[in-house]
Amino acid sequence: MRCSLLYFLAISCWLLSGCSAPASPAGKVWFFTHSTGETTDSLTPANFIDLEKDGSFSADLGEFDHGKWVYNNGQLLMISHRQKKWTVPVAYLTDKELQAGPAKGPFNNFEAQAVSFTSSSENPFSAENNRWREKASGKESADAIKNRLLNHFKFWERYFTWALTYRVDYIDVRSTPTPIKIYGNGFALKPFEQLPKEWKNYFYDEADCRAANEKIKYMFDNNLVAWPHTDNKFKMFIGAFQQLQQHLP
Repeated sequence: MRCSLLYFLAISCWLLSGCSAPASPAGKVWFFTHSTGETTDSLTPANFIDLEKDGSFSADLGEFDHGKWVYNNGQLLMISHRQKKWTVPVAYLTDKELQAGPAKGPFNNFEAQAVSFTSSSENPFSAENNRWREKASGKESADAIKNRLLNHFKFWERYFTWALTYRVDYIDVRSTPTPIKIYGNGFALKPFEQLPKEWKNYFYDEADCRAANEKIKYMFDNNLVAWPHTDNKFKMFIGAFQQLQQHLP
């Protein structure tokens, strides 16, 4: 009888009070929001950490990386596919908020969005859909440049699809390094002089980057993109980026 009473009290505590399991960072993509205090990091709302429930991660915190992760006692251990290891101290964690940094700060603050994908090809944050972020180790052929652009357009397609599926109210489209300037009702090619430094740095040299811009310019100059007839902006951009993949010369 006494054991039954103790069991009942334990269950009641778990259900009705603060005895719930500790928050977990798994199954979420964490987007940077702001810094608290002076940090040496130069992060933007496009920087993220995707922590999958299977223990894999992908992240762009100034440089794209992916691998395995483990969270224990306020320490987020990241193990890169390049066999590099580093630890991110987590000072504060809830289901929606994460503060990375030592207990007394400064902090980088992140906000969570749910993720659940049946395959990496559906995940806009996966390594598969972010090969375009990897810096070229040498001069690239015309086909290699085309594949880099195709992968970049696939990322945008998957990004808008994720936002549509999860009914995300707002997504940042200005901070991601891209040659495409996205407006509320369309997009345009950025002039070479206005390309983000990060985008240029993905290419081996300026000539390869210019060659990529010329491929996009050809499509825009020849009106090869027909905007889908829909009032949903996410669906509109999904259709547009699918067409860029189809028509890229």
